[in-house]
Amino acid sequence: MAGGSAAPGRSVTSRALAILDAFDASAPRLSLSEIAERSGTPLTTAHRLLAELTGWGALARRADGRYEIGRKLWDLGLLAPVQLELRQVASPFLLDVHTATRDTVHLAVRDGLCALYVERISGRESAPVVSQVGSRLPLHATGVGKVLLASAPDEVVAEVLAAPSRATRHTVVDPGRLRRELTEVRRRGWARTAEEMSLGTLSVAVPVRVERGSSTVVAAALGIVVPSHRRDLPRLVPVLEVAARGIGRALATTPVFR
Repeated sequence: MAGGSAAPGRSVTSRALAILDAFDASAPRLSLSEIAERSGTPLTTAHRLLAELTGWGALARRADGRYEIGRKLWDLGLLAPVQLELRQVASPFLLDVHTATRDTVHLAVRDGLCALYVERISGRESAPVVSQVGSRLPLHATGVGKVLLASAPDEVVAEVLAAPSRATRHTVVDPGRLRRELTEVRRRGWARTAEEMSLGTLSVAVPVRVERGSSTVVAAALGIVVPSHRRDLPRLVPVLEVAARGIGRALATTPVFR
């Protein structure tokens, strides 16, 4: 369980951090009582700290009374060297892809069992999507997520395939089929989805590889989302690959990726 148990003499700071640590990929939205239990914080103390954290912007209170991570923490997270460098380096390439296709372009990194969307460019002609900058979506149900999952450690793949969630009726949740898809992604170098995260959309994505010494790592995934009536996904792969190579070369020269 996230957060840890109650302990006498904990400072206000440690209690606040325990409350934030109560949230994770399996529990992105929590009620007051759930936060108190998961963080090991007395209910009255949790209520007071939640009011302060919400007022500052670290948390946000939903209409149903539950809490979720607030925009302020995301904004601060973007200042972390890796995130900051990645967005600054990749943004011009994403803009090039969007200009050429007019479709929604995503850049994502793996965050545990989720794809964390660090940048997105879309326009009036782009297909509606559920993702936003800062969204965390399932690895197995998105194009960028499948690219990231295909390069993830075996234990991450095993955990995702142990209990894949269903976002739509088209989401692939059969572990055997998902394993075959990941093998195919590694073989051909790109992934695709068909209405697996949201109805009416298709996606295609490629890895952003960075040379690090004698090895190559997948630092991110670059993807495009298009309306489901489109049949030109394979045509978009070379466009993405050119941009991904450009991002990878640029990242290789930045200090945080060396």
